Amino acid sequence: MKHILSVLVENKPGVLSRVTGMISRRGFNIGSLTVAPTEDENLSRMTIIVEADDVGFEQITKQLNKLVSVFKISDLTEDDAIERELILFKVQCSPERRHEIIEIAGVFRANIVDVGKNTLTVEATGTESKLDALEDLFRSYGIRQLTRTGKIAMSRGHDQ
Repeated sequence: MKHILSVLVENKPGVLSRVTGMISRRGFNIGSLTVAPTEDENLSRMTIIVEADDVGFEQITKQLNKLVSVFKISDLTEDDAIERELILFKVQCSPERRHEIIEIAGVFRANIVDVGKNTLTVEATGTESKLDALEDLFRSYGIRQLTRTGKIAMSRGHDQ
C-alpha cells in the first residue's frame, strides 16, 4: 500500500540523506519525495510516498521518530488530505496543430509556458489521476520530454 508521510525536519545539511538512508536501508522504496523549507526558515517539510504494508510502515515511522532532526511525522494516507503534483510536458506539435494542444491544456487548466518551433511546453498541477489523463492525451501528439515533481500533501482544515 502507498503511504503518504509529511515529515517536519530541521532545515540543515545531511537531514535528507539521513531520512532517505534510514528508509532505504530497511528495504523500502521511496516512490516520491519532495522537500522544501516551511514558513519557519529553520524547518523543512518532507512529503514522502512509500510503498509498505502496515507492519513495515509502522517500522518506518518508529525509526523516523528516533532521528534527532525529525520533529513531527504526520500520516496523511487515510486523512482527507489535499494532494497535488506539478508536471511539465514538452509536446511535439506543428504550428498548424498548436491550437489542439492549447485547447486540451485549457480543459485541464494547464498553462503554456514555452513555445518552440515544433513544440509546446505545458505546465499542469493536480492530482495524480488528472495528470495521468493529460499525459495519455498528449502521448498521441508525441511527448518529447516530461518531468514530474512528486506529490505534495497537506491535511485539510485543522493544523498539523
